[in-house]
Amino acid sequence: MKQKKIVMENGREFYGTGFGADRESIAEIVFNTSVVGYQEVLSDLSYTGQIVVMTYPLIGNYGINDDDYESKSPSMSGMVVHEYNDSPSNFRYTKTLSEAMEDNGIPGISGVDTRELARIIRDEGAQKAIITDADTPLEDCLKKMAEWSFPSDCVSQVSCKKRWYSRTANPKYNVAVIDCGIKLNIIREMNEMGCNLTILPYDTDAEQIMRLNPDGVFISNGPGDPENVPEVVRTLKELRGRVPVFGICLGHQIMALAGGAHTYKMKFGHRGGNHPVKNLETGRIEITSQNHSYAVDEESLKGTELTVTHRNLLDGTVEGIEDKEGLMFSVQYHPESAPGPQDSNYLFEKFLSMMDTAKKEREVRKNA
Repeated sequence: MKQKKIVMENGREFYGTGFGADRESIAEIVFNTSVVGYQEVLSDLSYTGQIVVMTYPLIGNYGINDDDYESKSPSMSGMVVHEYNDSPSNFRYTKTLSEAMEDNGIPGISGVDTRELARIIRDEGAQKAIITDADTPLEDCLKKMAEWSFPSDCVSQVSCKKRWYSRTANPKYNVAVIDCGIKLNIIREMNEMGCNLTILPYDTDAEQIMRLNPDGVFISNGPGDPENVPEVVRTLKELRGRVPVFGICLGHQIMALAGGAHTYKMKFGHRGGNHPVKNLETGRIEITSQNHSYAVDEESLKGTELTVTHRNLLDGTVEGIEDKEGLMFSVQYHPESAPGPQDSNYLFEKFLSMMDTAKKEREVRKNA
């Protein structure tokens, strides 16, 4: 295997062995604390434009299978691991992690002190990094990073280009999905709960959505800064009160912007399968799966119709909001995630209940 190195924006160099695609990559470097689920991490489109450090020391040991992808075209910029296993032990695996990364042009580097990398990111914040050949001069690496800027078009890169459908047997609801980089498990979850889905490009406007006569609208997760998708913010503003809306992750941040609040970039974000979140309405604690760089500014919620419904117990950040009059609610974490919480179906059930109520009210008005 080829010798590689990863160079941080602060000038620190870490040498290791390459796997996956043999190419150079510059991106924002972040860390994920999940013990399992590297296939879901690899294929989560919210990691577009990011190099991910996996803090769990052994990665690759159960390979990659055909069923657990969160997207059909993974777009992560790189993966950093401590120990990579290229001989998986799993009856379901069809490829090694390295083969899957090579197929999708994603470079990796192993043999790195991922604990030290995670400490740097935690203490100094997320920053630029480059995965390159071991003999690339440090000066060249720093120059390339200085010339590189974070992309502002991540959502347009990963959103579908044309509408498509995901149907289920005996459907009860028709849901329009605004695709900002949706995870396939969200689609599977809603199909299993009786929803026919029409998945739409991120820039579909409110009138186009309403012409579909949906029972509800879902706004998905996705990469990047929510302020970079003003089209979606405008759409949500125009949908307020007309149809039930549920948002997850980036959809949560966009809903906050549409409601008149603000978002901000966190120092190093939340990424992992072990974040405790308190439901303020029930007092219950959920151990959640998360992946985000931005958060809702709670102070900016004052004077809006939005109220806080969930809170992160590690740092107090806003994890859920609701606009009851506007028929909108959202959460920052991933209730559908695999691996992830096993007791968060109530959020999807709440969405179904809102659609039920809205359908009955339409029937009453129609028959009045």
